[in-house]
Amino acid sequence: MTDSIDVYDAIVAADEKFMSTFSQGDAQGIAALYTEKGQFLPPNGDFVMGREAIQATFQAFMDMGIKVIKLEALEVEGYGDTASEVGRYILEGEGGKVLDKGKFLVIWKKEVGQWKLHRDMINTSMPAPE
Repeated sequence: MTDSIDVYDAIVAADEKFMSTFSQGDAQGIAALYTEKGQFLPPNGDFVMGREAIQATFQAFMDMGIKVIKLEALEVEGYGDTASEVGRYILEGEGGKVLDKGKFLVIWKKEVGQWKLHRDMINTSMPAPE
């Protein structure tokens, strides 16, 4: 059981780093948290593949006024050098205004002793615009 607790704690710590890096407006730092062949799968869009594209996507989020990403890990399972995480997210703008909220699924890979996002899919829970 220790392994699963260690993996959970490591993934939660990686989430904390993701949140603090985003709140600092560091899109390049966010991209560095992904594997070299990492993919981000946003709603209403195509695959975002590789660190350069991931950096550009998160920079666009910042430019749209997203100031804070809050992540909550609900479930983490380790499988050796990979792990999966299911959780909830909230995107906030100026003054803590909720711009989006939903759920996510991440497949993590351990590279050189560090957990990195490998496949990151988010799905909004907000109603579709009419």
